[in-house]
Amino acid sequence: MNVYWLQQTEQDLPTENDWLSASEIVCLNALHFPKRRADWLLGRWTAKCALSAYLDVPAHIEIFRKIDVVAAVDGAPEAFVGGKRAGVTISLSHRSGLAICAVATAGVGLGCDLEIVEPRSDAFIADYFTAEEQTRIAQASAEHRDRFLTLLWSGKESALKTLRAGLRLDTRTVIVDPFVPPFEGEGWSPLTVRHTGGFSAEDRDDHRRYPTYQVFHGWWQSAGNMVRTNMVRTVVGAPAPESPIPLKVQAHAFRTASDSVKKCAEKSA
Repeated sequence: MNVYWLQQTEQDLPTENDWLSASEIVCLNALHFPKRRADWLLGRWTAKCALSAYLDVPAHIEIFRKIDVVAAVDGAPEAFVGGKRAGVTISLSHRSGLAICAVATAGVGLGCDLEIVEPRSDAFIADYFTAEEQTRIAQASAEHRDRFLTLLWSGKESALKTLRAGLRLDTRTVIVDPFVPPFEGEGWSPLTVRHTGGFSAEDRDDHRRYPTYQVFHGWWQSAGNMVRTNMVRTVVGAPAPESPIPLKVQAHAFRTASDSVKKCAEKSA
């Protein structure tokens, strides 16, 4: 299975919101916290840029207004064009002014995640990681411990998105097994995630549960060609995806935050 991906930053975000669909403007207006609004906008912008490249349609304001990225009942993002399903599966993640969107054909499982590499407490590790994973974290070198831990966490997030469960499912029901080379370079490295089954919070009462055992395959990437070297990204899919393929942002006439920065620099020069 081919999976495509695109990353955007806050500087790529248009200064105006006229590229949003009518329903998306309603969603935006319901968000009152600045950070939540900024993250939501960056996610939608990244998704629309990725979809325009994947579907090979112009990155034009009228096209973008016809693209709707909405949350399904289970919270997973779904894409529509002109009110009809776009024929794709997408996944979104955003952290600290960065966002990524993964795109594949319709009807497949897909999850992506972007995480900051930062120290996490022993309590966090005990609460969210299996005994097997805790042992591997303890065995990691001091130099790579935080990055390795972040990699495991990001893999869990991507797998839970592939299951369309998110953090409603116990994170200890997914066990991440990355093939870990040195944390250098720009390429993607493979990982495997075993899902051992479990109830979601909503399904516990009526005893619906996720399949008892599944194996997912995916990829991870650290530093290298990332804008910030303190981040890790992962992509997990079903069926097993090939190494993620980057999408190129199509030429567009939207005025972005980076344009404003450039103009200010030119004026001060």
